This record gives sequence, C-alpha cells and structure tokens, in this order.
Amino acid sequence: MKYNTKLFLQRKRRKRLEQGHPWVFQSEVERIEGELSQGQIVQIVNHQGVFLALGYANPKSQIIARVLSYHPDEMVDASFFIRRIQQAKEYRHRFLPGVKSYRAIYGEADFLPGLIVDKYEDYLVVQILSYGMERLKPYILEGLLTVFKPKGIYLRNDVPVRELEGLQQETGIWYGEVPRHVEITENNLHILVDVYEGQKTGYFFDQRENRAALKPLMRGWGEKGTEGAEVLDCFSHTGGFAIHAAHYGAKEVTAVDISELAIETAKRNAELNGLEDRIQFEVANVFDFLREKEKEGRQYDVVILDPPAFAKSRSAVKGAYRGYKEINLRGMKLLREGGFLITASCSYHMTPDLFVQMVQDAASDAHKILRPVTFVGAGKDHPEIAGVDEGHYLKFAIYEVRSRG
Repeated sequence: MKYNTKLFLQRKRRKRLEQGHPWVFQSEVERIEGELSQGQIVQIVNHQGVFLALGYANPKSQIIARVLSYHPDEMVDASFFIRRIQQAKEYRHRFLPGVKSYRAIYGEADFLPGLIVDKYEDYLVVQILSYGMERLKPYILEGLLTVFKPKGIYLRNDVPVRELEGLQQETGIWYGEVPRHVEITENNLHILVDVYEGQKTGYFFDQRENRAALKPLMRGWGEKGTEGAEVLDCFSHTGGFAIHAAHYGAKEVTAVDISELAIETAKRNAELNGLEDRIQFEVANVFDFLREKEKEGRQYDVVILDPPAFAKSRSAVKGAYRGYKEINLRGMKLLREGGFLITASCSYHMTPDLFVQMVQDAASDAHKILRPVTFVGAGKDHPEIAGVDEGHYLKFAIYEVRSRG
C-alpha cells in the first residue's frame, strides 16, 4: 500500500466513522504511526489497527482527517477524481433530468470533502475549502475537464474557512474563459448569475425545488378568488423567489434586499423574463422595512423570508434566534387572514427542531395559528449522508397563518 501513515482512533470514541461520518477530529486520535504532514493521504484505522478509511490529513486543523475512500487499495489520483465526478454527474442527471445548471459537487456528500462545484450551463465555478483538496488541484482539474468538458472554470476561493486551513483566499479564472455573468434556466425561467461577485458561487441552487413550490400559492386571491397574490419577498438576493412568484401568477411582488448589487441583478432577471411590470424592487434593511410596513398597516397574501445565515457558530445561536423570531413575527403580522408564510434558514446551528420552535414562538406572540403545508431541506443536487448532521443545514417551511382571536 502506498499510503503508510496511520491514524489510530481511540477505543472508546463514538463510532461515527463506521456510520458514514467523513470527519476525524483531533480528540478521536489515539496515536499516529509514521510521518504526518498537511494534505498527506493516510490510513485511518481503529485502535486494533483494522482499516476503516483513507483520508487526507491536516494536523493543524481540529478536523485532522477527512475521508476520501473506504477501499484500502484505492489510489487517489486523476482516475479517482474522474470516477467520483462522473458518479456525481450521473446522480444529478438521474434526479434532475434535462437540467443543465446545478450543484455538481457537494463536498462530503459526494465523497469529495472540501470541494464545491457549481455548473452554470457550460461553465463551472469551484470552491476548494481544505488544505488536502488544495494539494490535489491538478487531479481535480483533470477530472472536471474530462467529465464536464466546460468552456471555462472560475475559482471562488474567497471564503474565510480557507484561512483556518492555512490557505489564502483567491479568485480568478482557472481554465478557459469565463464571462462575469452567465444566463441559466431554472424552472423555465431565465436567471442571470454573477459568477465573479455573487454570493457564495453566484447562485443558490439549493432552493430550486422550493422556489417551484410557490406555484399553488400565487393564484386564487381576491373576492372571487380569481386574482393573483400580493407578495412580499424579503432578503430577495438576485430575485429567485420574486421572479418565480410573478411567473406563477402573482399580481404584485415587492422584493427587498440590502444589497444594491443584488437588486440590480434581480431587476435584470425580471426584465429577462418580461416580469418587470409586476415586481417592485427596494434596497432596504429588511428589519426596518418590516417595521415600517407594519406601522403602515400594509398586508400581503404571501410573505417570503429567506435570510442569510444569522448563526455562523454555536455561540451565535441565541442572538440568531431573536433575529429569526423578529422577522417571522413581523412577517406573520403583515399577512391577511389565511395568508401564507414562507420561511427558511440556512444556518446549520439553527437545528430543525429549534427552527420550528422559533416559528411557533413567533406565532404565539403574534396571536396566530399555523397550519404547516411543507417542511423540507435542500434540493436534490445537495445530497446528504445519513447521520451527518452538518449536511442538514437548510430548513424551508410553508405555513398557512390564521388569527387567534
């Protein structure tokens, strides 16, 4: 075997690795046999030396190893990445037939920890989040070119987590040519994506199916139930939910975001789809906007709340809970009787149970009764590994909201 260094795990540890969890923490390692350097491929064995997995190591990180393979004789080379990337592509094509833009590689859930790849038509946007993956960049590039044959690949390594791994932040073209804006199709709508400066890698594919879930909520309002809905879309980013709402029949949509850049892109997206006459865009702080509309007595048929992560660490959960509760409470107060609240959280530390409790607390304080319509996570191009709670970050819920006295 080429990879001789071994990480021996403690006998009394939780058997997370055997249950599919791809991380090994420093505290789980009993001893190391052989030389160990950053990015090195190592064997991970139990306390008796029984092979468990191959992974890449980073002795300077709390996550000392991340699993790449469960086969002792597998070589981590270009052919390894070609196989893994091809498997990821086939998974997407099975569950999203005909879709050309999607999350192509989702790190640990695609058995390529620390690697994120989004496909925007003929272009790829890549994030490499760990030291081990950084060392494997030549193999990654060969795998992506072989499987996807893109016109260009853009690196969006502008994330702080790289610094925790001992890596610099960087952006730029990695291969070919990549335009700043790429037009994609989602649910038969045209969306312009800023791959250079858009949030994360430019677009949030994880809400694809959830945006489509708006359709039955957009019609059937007014006295005779023949009109489209009046919709408030908060934290609208580049207009994904707002444009879907208008496309599905909303009479009027107000889209609010604090980012002028995001709103400018959202306006272009509305124009691309001929929907600009039904969407009003506002550059504003959502918390202030919600308070103002409550004072005005303004009401809507549907309120959408899709904020950025309020809790980026466990210590931030208490403050994040208050923030989530405030926007949900105010959102409910802005709804007409029998209206629908669409609410989401992408904070991993805001667990599903805590998220539901927050919504119920907000409803109680707003004197509202809720009827859950749906509660789901991320889309099919964001798979999860059972037992890996870290992968279950997105919570998306739709509630019918009625008054309580």
